[in-house]
This record gives sequence, structure tokens and C-alpha cells, in this order.
Amino acid sequence: MHTFRSLAVRALCALAACTAIPAAQAADAPATIGWPQKPVSLYIGFPPGTSTDMVARLLAEQFSKRWGQPVIVENKPGVGGSLGAATASRMPPDGYTLLLSASGPMSINPHMYDNVGYDSARSFAPITQTTWLPYALVVRPDFKAKTLQELIALARSQPGKLTYASTGVGTNSHLIMALLQSKTGMKLTHVPYKGSSQSQADIIGGNVDMTFDTLASELTMIQSQRLRALAVSKGQRTDLAPELPTVAEQGFPGFEVGAWLGLFAPAGTPDAIVKKVFDTTQAVMKDPEVRQKMTTIGSEVRLSDSPAAFATMMKQDYAMWGQLVKETGAKSQ
Repeated sequence: MHTFRSLAVRALCALAACTAIPAAQAADAPATIGWPQKPVSLYIGFPPGTSTDMVARLLAEQFSKRWGQPVIVENKPGVGGSLGAATASRMPPDGYTLLLSASGPMSINPHMYDNVGYDSARSFAPITQTTWLPYALVVRPDFKAKTLQELIALARSQPGKLTYASTGVGTNSHLIMALLQSKTGMKLTHVPYKGSSQSQADIIGGNVDMTFDTLASELTMIQSQRLRALAVSKGQRTDLAPELPTVAEQGFPGFEVGAWLGLFAPAGTPDAIVKKVFDTTQAVMKDPEVRQKMTTIGSEVRLSDSPAAFATMMKQDYAMWGQLVKETGAKSQ
């Protein structure tokens, strides 16, 4: 009798275990069946015309085609890109809010500001990296220095006189130039702006001497000879502009910094939706036509192996930029 009862209990336990997994999987079903059934918002923290905006609009176009619903780019510039991230983090985790963030709002700004309005590690569901953005050091065409070494010599001869623009205090363009100064012994005066288009106009107009901004933002100006590039921030020359020398090859080996772009959803977004966005992004970015368009706008396609791999990369990047903020004293500027 006891043996029969024991077997019956075991059978019921086994049945419960077998049904637990499908039940858990079914929890996401109401939110994911037929998703998306209405327009999806893709938030970014930078204004139109920036490198992040260009990538976002290309992705939105491709997502719309594949999902059969509009994907609307929502520009929320401010606080070095963090306003867009903060706004997206407060949206319902129902799959109808996505965020395309640069590394700055996720890896730099939390070290620069006391409260950015979100926690990079907890407020979002990481989906995948999409692109890598090398940076280019550019000056106006009539600037005296023609190479990085000439710029270093000129800057050292008149400390603090030469000026550089950035896209804001604590942004990648600010910190990369701060790093270059620490490596070269230059002392430049920082002039922060709210975006690339404003800083470009002032460099071309002779109001500021230079900037270290994304190659994506500067490429058209370089090609039209309205700006002149002295170096790119990669260890090796980039296929986007192979004629441009690197900082590393001009006397500073190991100098390789830039920015990544990646897709996120608000924390709590169903795993099935995260996976669908991940899978769609993989398909989009492997399309030769899309890759060519990414090259045209100055972005290198780099994809994560999984959402978990992207989360791990983010953690490492967060630590790296935190150390750089500390070493350069950027937070006090």
C-alpha cells in the first residue's frame, strides 16, 4: 500500500515538473502573440543628423519592413544622451519601446552625473550591439598642423590656446580628447556643444580649432574637404576610410577607443520579444545592402552573439570608462 502511494506521489510530482516549463513559457504568450500589433517607438538620446540618429533610422526602416508595423524614431537629446535612455526606461515593458543607445549614456554618464535617471545594469533588457563607431580627429582645412605630430608640437608650444569642441561634457568626444591630451602632453581648452552639427559649423567657421568626433558624423565633411582628418582612434586603419592614419601608427601604440551602439528594451520586457528583436537585428545587419549603407554613414557592423554576451561586454565597458573618467578628472570639469 505504501509502495503504491509512493509511486502515485512520484508520478504526480513528475507530471507537475513536466507541466511547469510550458506554463512558464506561456506567461509571455499574451504579450508576444502577433507582436508587434501597433507602432513601435525607437528612442535615441541624440538629435537628428548624428551618427546614432542615422543608424536608428536605417534600423527603423528595416524593422518596419520585416514586422509590418511602423517603427518611429523618437529623438530625446539632452544630458549627453541620457535623456533618451531615461525616457525609454520609464516606458511599459510591453515590447513597444526600444532604445538605441550609444555607449556614452550606458558606460560613461553614470560616472559623470550623480543621477542619470536609470541604472545601466538594471533598468534595461540588453538585446544586442549593432555597430562600432571609430572617432576621427579633425581640423579645418586651413589649420596649420597637417599631422598629429605637428598638432602636438603646436599645442605644446602654446598651452591652453588651442580649442577643441565636443558633443558635451563627459561624452565620448570629450573623454577621448582628454585621453589623447594625457598621452601626448597637450593642453587644450574644451568647448562643449550639444551636438556634432553645431561643433562642425564652428570649426569650419574658425571659431574652434578641432574636435574628436565619430567618423560617421565627420565623413561627409572630410570627403568634401570642409574638414581635414589627422587621425582615427583605431588600432588599425578602418575600412570606412583606409587613407586616414591612426593615432596608434603616429607614435601612440595601443590607442584604440570609440563608441558602440546597441539595442535595449525596458527591464521586464518579455524574453520572447527580446529574442525576436535580436533575431531581426541579426538578419538586418547581415544583409549586404544594409551593411553597405552602414559603411556609407561611417559605421562598422558589430553584432553580439547573444543578449547575455552583450550584457557582459557592457559590464566591461562600464568599468573601462569609469577608470578613464577617474584618471582624466573629467567629472570635475
